[in-house]
Amino acid sequence: MAIEQIKMPQLGESVTEGTISKWLVSVGDKVNKYDPLAEVMTDKVNAEVPSSFTGVIKELIAGEGDTLAVGEIICTIEVDGGESQEIAKAEKTPAAATIGAESGIQVDQGNKARYSPAVLKISQEHGIDLTQVSGTGAGGRITRKDLLKLIEAGTIPVAGQKVETPQQLAETTVQAAAPQATNQPVSIPTPAAPAVNIPVAAGDIEIPVTGIRKAIAANMLRSKHEAPHAWTMIEVDATNLVDYRNTLKVEFKKKEGFNLTFFAFFVKAVAQALKEFPQINSMWAGEKIIQKKDINISIAVATEDALYVPVIKNADEKTIKGIAREISELAVKVRTGKLRSEDMQGGTFTVNNTGSFGSVQSMGIINYPQAAILQVESIVKRPVVMNNGMIAVRDMVNLCMSLDHRVLDGLVCGRFLQRVKEILENTSKSTTSIY
Repeated sequence: MAIEQIKMPQLGESVTEGTISKWLVSVGDKVNKYDPLAEVMTDKVNAEVPSSFTGVIKELIAGEGDTLAVGEIICTIEVDGGESQEIAKAEKTPAAATIGAESGIQVDQGNKARYSPAVLKISQEHGIDLTQVSGTGAGGRITRKDLLKLIEAGTIPVAGQKVETPQQLAETTVQAAAPQATNQPVSIPTPAAPAVNIPVAAGDIEIPVTGIRKAIAANMLRSKHEAPHAWTMIEVDATNLVDYRNTLKVEFKKKEGFNLTFFAFFVKAVAQALKEFPQINSMWAGEKIIQKKDINISIAVATEDALYVPVIKNADEKTIKGIAREISELAVKVRTGKLRSEDMQGGTFTVNNTGSFGSVQSMGIINYPQAAILQVESIVKRPVVMNNGMIAVRDMVNLCMSLDHRVLDGLVCGRFLQRVKEILENTSKSTTSIY
């Protein structure tokens, strides 16, 4: 019999880890190839992990609620065949496993440390010496969260200095002796602030943090830690757009079977402007900036307890009707739990319809690793001073944009928003076709 490994899959282009929300099998269960083994949650999608083999579940390495990096082993399966090479090698090199556990890293043959892509990327960007970090993951593995906690605490390790994670420091008493003279500055680690002790009174409700809420929190924290956010806003007169859409909506719904929303017009305008200002359609990649060719618009869709960001692919090539159809179909998928991992992949810019909740001004957190996010606020009637000096009641909307200042500057973002404004203010029956 051979032992085969099932690893955490990559469930999205920017997804680096996933959380086991529920095991669908137990040790000893017989499974066929492609049978679902577990439900996995990320900040972008819920998905089932299928079996790559037919066999018997040998070991569940990860527990429910555990978060693992992409590529980490979640379980093993016993299949027909010879002894698994990887397992055989591991059994013949117990010293390597012992070293890995003691040093806080996973050790491969030849005592070479192995880290997840996310850990390597963060360590390179922040100059972290991974050999000086003690991890809190399974078997002492260094996780992305370990590094983010070090960065937040300001305890970046230097060569030759052993630094524990803030979580480990909080569990021990740290006594810092006076540093000896050295040619480079030494950062004395300080314990992280303990968790806030909030008294629970009668009638208070304690709500456990779900795996998907933890995943969303981790991705938002990563975006705020890594991307220097800047913010800008522009005001748009949407009166012509409102009149045009209102003359079409009833007949459109009867003919097409789905709603012609204002949001479809905004997504189309953004896609057109992105084509003219491709710098906005970019991502930060450490030593380089990647300007994406395809214009794939991520849209935010909320459920009762989570926020999903499915993608409208090649939005610049679609009509307003086509975009409206996709918005409707993706929303239905999210709310019925039928959203697939491929529906979440490839987004290059995010448009968030915060106006659906009545918001008139907001500051969005960028959908990492994209370079910007646009918040479309509520359309409200306001008195406006016109060019002729007269006051008129107009349908006004604010467009609020958060940008990664490593990638984008205010000048190009200002011109981009001006172009979106121009497209929207000139939307009318005589200038704009929905087909």
